[in-house]
Amino acid sequence: MTAPILRQLADLRARHAEWIRAGETVAVVPTMGALHAGHLSLVEAAQAACDRVIVTIFVNPRQFNNPEDLANYPRTEHEDAEKLADYRVDVIYVPDPDQIYPEGYATNVSVSGLTEVMEGEFRPGHFDGVATVCAKLFLQTGAHKAYFGQKDYQQLMLVRRMARDLDIPIEVIGCPTVREASGLAMSSRNLRLSEEALTRAATLHRQMQAMVAGLKAGEDIVALEQTARAALDAAGFGEVEYLDLRDAVTLERLARPTRPARLLAAAWMDGIRLIDNIDVPAV
Repeated sequence: MTAPILRQLADLRARHAEWIRAGETVAVVPTMGALHAGHLSLVEAAQAACDRVIVTIFVNPRQFNNPEDLANYPRTEHEDAEKLADYRVDVIYVPDPDQIYPEGYATNVSVSGLTEVMEGEFRPGHFDGVATVCAKLFLQTGAHKAYFGQKDYQQLMLVRRMARDLDIPIEVIGCPTVREASGLAMSSRNLRLSEEALTRAATLHRQMQAMVAGLKAGEDIVALEQTARAALDAAGFGEVEYLDLRDAVTLERLARPTRPARLLAAAWMDGIRLIDNIDVPAV
């Protein structure tokens, strides 16, 4: 059965009040729609831990630094609702824009320290938009737990820090990246790639795995990165914005994985920006 779609904050809060009076726990899965198996895995994780599940769908204009990217972002509300019909979702919250940014809205949430590198460098203003909308959605839904995919690893670290710093009483949970059979990380933007480009795009994950294997064997990070970039160029990738080894918590750049780390990447394929990251154990 399709979950009710609510567009007004007052309606959402009325439902939430009923759940809290009943002593139930509430989860939120924030999305921008164009749902795929990765999003649905977050819904399943939320269902396993909480009594009630809210899925939010809001294409947040404040986290797009490129107007063309915002205009082209897939909007598939009807299809998304159909996909969620097979899951125990209690509410799909699709707020009207004025429910998030009412007339005269003048507040911005900014998190320093984690946001100046990688995505923050190449997408100025992006993380302010993410932090602001997540803060609003956490407060609007009143959820006890929020579920995010680890594919957007830097975002996950940012949202955790924001909720902690602002004393928002919510647990931010990161769930494993869901991948295509080829290894390509699932993303709503993958819908804009041709079948042939999707095949070539899987080279990114393979090269990242090769880099991690090399790091485990004690090879030099600079040489590994040069080899990976050459392979990505040969596969038809455009600009590789970053291919960084970073501390898993602080996101400090590392030369060697002497402590738990992540290898993070962003690269362009046929005009579509793809990101990925994988765990790098300490050696």
